[in-house]
Amino acid sequence: MNSYDVAIIGSGPGGYVAAIRCAQLGMKTAIIEKYSTLGGTCLNVGCIPSKALLDSSHHYEDAVKHFEEHGIDIPGDIKVNLKQMITRKQSVVDQTTGGIDFLMKKNKIDVYEGLGSFKDATHITIKGKETTEIEAKNIIIATGSKPSSLPFITLDKERVITSTEALKLTEIPKHLVVIGGGVIGLELGQVYKRLGSEVTVVEYMDRIIPTMDSGLSKELNKVLKKQKFTINTSHKVKSVERKGKEVIIKADNKKGEEVIIKGDYCLVSVGRRPYTDGLNAEAAGVKLTDRGQIEVNDHLQTNVKNIYAIGDVVKGAMLAHKAEEEGVFVAEILAGQKPHIDYNLIPGVVYTWPEVASVGKTEEQLQEEKVDYKIGQFPMRALGRSRASMDLDGFVKILADKKTDEILGVHMVGARAADMIAEAVVAMEFRASAEDVSRMSHAHPTFTEAIKEAALAATEDRALHI
Repeated sequence: MNSYDVAIIGSGPGGYVAAIRCAQLGMKTAIIEKYSTLGGTCLNVGCIPSKALLDSSHHYEDAVKHFEEHGIDIPGDIKVNLKQMITRKQSVVDQTTGGIDFLMKKNKIDVYEGLGSFKDATHITIKGKETTEIEAKNIIIATGSKPSSLPFITLDKERVITSTEALKLTEIPKHLVVIGGGVIGLELGQVYKRLGSEVTVVEYMDRIIPTMDSGLSKELNKVLKKQKFTINTSHKVKSVERKGKEVIIKADNKKGEEVIIKGDYCLVSVGRRPYTDGLNAEAAGVKLTDRGQIEVNDHLQTNVKNIYAIGDVVKGAMLAHKAEEEGVFVAEILAGQKPHIDYNLIPGVVYTWPEVASVGKTEEQLQEEKVDYKIGQFPMRALGRSRASMDLDGFVKILADKKTDEILGVHMVGARAADMIAEAVVAMEFRASAEDVSRMSHAHPTFTEAIKEAALAATEDRALHI
């Protein structure tokens, strides 16, 4: 039987990063993955393939709607080749997962293919083509999450689908009904909207992206409606029924009136649930919460001292980069170091266009915590760079402490917001004031000038270009 210092169950961003860091720190490391490719949800059926399709569909939309204005004339009809789009997406996935294979070899990490389940607190049974058993002094659970559904919905994975099936459709829906106005639903809704689908979003809460700052919800709602999305908020879905090639969704609006929506595809994106099926956690004595998460302390340690858990399977935001931070954190704890994670400074991003990004406290949170704050906001359309690229929607909003001027939250909608948010994370990590950021030179013309201008607006209302 092979014996290891650490074994990791699950090879998503949390698991594979934990494995690399453990190996870097001199531990003999194994990683177990039940699928034939490494990378978990993110690389195979999540972040990476969805960004590939968002990018391809964005190019198509630009060609159809914006090239002419840029002075680019294309003779004849511009057509979508969905099959090629999906093929390109798959090649991006294959390159990326192949990169993880390379990293495992480079770091001398043993990879086991099969379902890893606990025999006891130090032994894992791996059921693959054949059954193997390994021993490990420490074990990290990184089994991730799966799409959630609603109790009354039957996911047939043909017409009533999750994000996994939405990434490999063989036709463009005529009318895609999206249940859930969160990140995944809006991103995939935008892919198919650009390709010609009618898209209707049905959201239970009173606004889309309900966990983000309400100002972002309002702006994105406005932009998506301009893009001809139909958005129904405060709608409680009560039934989803497939009849041949049609899906009928019944919901109650906020007045309690029944609304019937018919489409040819229904994407159910109502969040994700921790995935522990087949883990046999009880054999190791590992406790789960009522919500099915692995219970952990501040060191991400379970109630069994040599077993840790990270990523979507524990509490907190279900984000690949949060899982990566936790993977490094646990590896360094095992090595006797004293790492830290500030969960308040893990950014959230929606990869629609315009993009939405956020870090720190929202206005709603600051009001709830009774913190005196001030706001500096600057519209993207006032930037030369935005006008040059015709990306005029959105704004940057900085929330700073009224007394100390420390930045408490940064929220933005706009082109390249996903990349720009890193500046806000750096500033907040070093506890910068709004004035600190306002006095830093930002290259001109860039989208990031909106951050400087918002910081100026938060510092005695002195934005220069508005």
